[in-house]
Amino acid sequence: PYTPQMRGVWDERVASSRNSTFLFRRDYMEYHADRFRDASLLACRRGKLMAMLPADITADGTLRSHGGLTYGGWILPDAHLDGDDVLSLMSQWVDYCRANHIRRIDYRPLPHIYHRRPSQEDIYALWRMGASMSACCLSSVIDYADPGQFNTLQRRHLRKASALPCKIAETADAAPFHAMLSGCLAQRHGASPVHSCSELQMLRDRFPDNIRVFTISLGGVMHAGVCMYLTDTVAHTQYIASTPEGRASNALTLLFRHLIDMFAATHRYFDFGTSNEEGGAVLNAGLIRQKFSLGASGVVYPRFTLDL
Repeated sequence: PYTPQMRGVWDERVASSRNSTFLFRRDYMEYHADRFRDASLLACRRGKLMAMLPADITADGTLRSHGGLTYGGWILPDAHLDGDDVLSLMSQWVDYCRANHIRRIDYRPLPHIYHRRPSQEDIYALWRMGASMSACCLSSVIDYADPGQFNTLQRRHLRKASALPCKIAETADAAPFHAMLSGCLAQRHGASPVHSCSELQMLRDRFPDNIRVFTISLGGVMHAGVCMYLTDTVAHTQYIASTPEGRASNALTLLFRHLIDMFAATHRYFDFGTSNEEGGAVLNAGLIRQKFSLGASGVVYPRFTLDL
């Protein structure tokens, strides 16, 4: 099991693995430590660290990887662990879970677009062990190797917005964006952001290269914004917000064009995120259609359950 004394070793392995993101660093995982009982694991072979699992455990004995993150899964080294090794590792992990009275495993593997190198050995091992897919969400992604294009309507929106005196800027102060986001979610969906304003600001300050906030203003007033989560391979839109005036002026279309072009040289994918509710059982058709109109197509975020 992970202990706080292992923080340095943990973060070093996250940085050098073939399938991890900054969300697995302890400074990110532990920002809401009061809400999740950490149950992270480290797997060693002959005294050498081989793999790590970000995880938490619930009161009913479910081990989740990870309940407080979009995804989790075994973090694998760049070398020395092939498919047969991972199968053995995960088989021993299941034995460990049973010995520690864990009733169920809830596993959200890192989507393949976030891998530095292909690393889906865990999904194969889950199938071999009898796990079932318990949820599946659909994200919308632009592959920079063969990017989709804006459709006719979005190109028209882009021309109209480009003719306006819009100003795009990056901001270190998350509060104005968070206020707009909160109002947008409350008005349109009766919801609130996962992160509070203070949490978003704290995380942006901890990870300034990975969490960046961009806004677009008209007449000195902010009318749209996007909070980006940047990993080694993916530029991901964590939060998207606009005002009624921003929607009327197509400000988001202009901002999206700017951001898609901005990260083309540094990332493999641009991920607009999922368009689902209820673990994927409900698909927001209007939202998925809008993302498709911006050149994005589908990548799944699966979730597996293994009853022990």
